[in-house]
Amino acid sequence: MKRMSLAALVAASLAIGLPQAGHAAWPVFDATNYGQNVLQAARALEQINNQIQQLQNQAVMLQNMARNLQRLDFSSLGQLQGALNRIDGLMMQADGLSFDLSQLEGQWRQQYPDSYDASIGVNDMATAARERWRNAMNAFRQTMRVQSQIVENVRADEGLLTDLVNRGQSAVGALQAQQAANQLIALSAKQQMQIQTLMAAHYRAEAEDAARKAQAEEAARETTRRFLGSGSAYSGN
Repeated sequence: MKRMSLAALVAASLAIGLPQAGHAAWPVFDATNYGQNVLQAARALEQINNQIQQLQNQAVMLQNMARNLQRLDFSSLGQLQGALNRIDGLMMQADGLSFDLSQLEGQWRQQYPDSYDASIGVNDMATAARERWRNAMNAFRQTMRVQSQIVENVRADEGLLTDLVNRGQSAVGALQAQQAANQLIALSAKQQMQIQTLMAAHYRAEAEDAARKAQAEEAARETTRRFLGSGSAYSGN
């Protein structure tokens, strides 16, 4: 029994003195280092997510810039110019006194003289008076033609106005919206120019008719003066 107890004691001593093979292979867990590694990985992932978000924002910004720079594939300039050209053509067809200043001066002196000399006979004055009356009537007629053309243009403008408003509301970017707005402004300017042209034709007709009446009074006074002035007033001229 003593020998068995001694052997067991020696075996226990050897077991305590030798390192255990299983424990020598286990790694040591460092909680602090592990926490730091996890934190660094989370920060790196957050930076990557931020960079991805920045790239997405830049992509959206570039898309918006592309939309803002996209041009409006429509122009009403030709239609507006065509309408104004038709009115201008009617103004150039005016009979009687011209709208051209250099031509107007010569026509005015011829048709509306300040006085009648002896070489102008009564028949000549009557012929000139009838010519002035004809010119006044043509001026009123031309005013009505301009009115009719403007009414026709306004009817055409209704469809153009609707088209421009719809294009402005459906614009995909600032450039398209601005271009649609510019064309709406041009349409408004064209309508104002039409009104100004109509006023010019109207006032011209009124001025020509007033001048005709004033010239008729002067011709009547000259005829009366000749009738009362001498016996040679009616010399057959």
